[in-house]
Amino acid sequence: MTDTFHTRVLDITTGSTERVYDLTRDCEAFLREAAGGRDGLLNVFVPHATAGVAVLETGSGSDDDLLAALHDLLPADDRWRHRHGHRGHGRDHVLPALVPPHATLPVIGGRLELGTWQSVCLVDTNVDNPDRQVRLTFLG
Repeated sequence: MTDTFHTRVLDITTGSTERVYDLTRDCEAFLREAAGGRDGLLNVFVPHATAGVAVLETGSGSDDDLLAALHDLLPADDRWRHRHGHRGHGRDHVLPALVPPHATLPVIGGRLELGTWQSVCLVDTNVDNPDRQVRLTFLG
């Protein structure tokens, strides 16, 4: 099974502000080693209750638009029953229901098969926890 299944854990520091962190280059580097030019699937998973994985355009404002939309949908105020952490932290625990903690993406010929403007991103609204892990798994 070692020829078909490879995994790596990335340690990512997102800082003390809400962030959309582009993982695409990390995914591509992992696949250069793990896929060996083969077809398969890349699974991206964050083992956190307050972060998610999104596939979206970055660098043109869409990442900021996503954070703004999450603010509209999940305001950082005192309405949340989950109350430890910073004000409105309960919203961070609802985030993975809207931005899931995983994505499974096609790999063709050892390369991530994304659309022209698509990037793989970690979405982190939890300013209390700047240290994240992302598990990349290739199944070929």
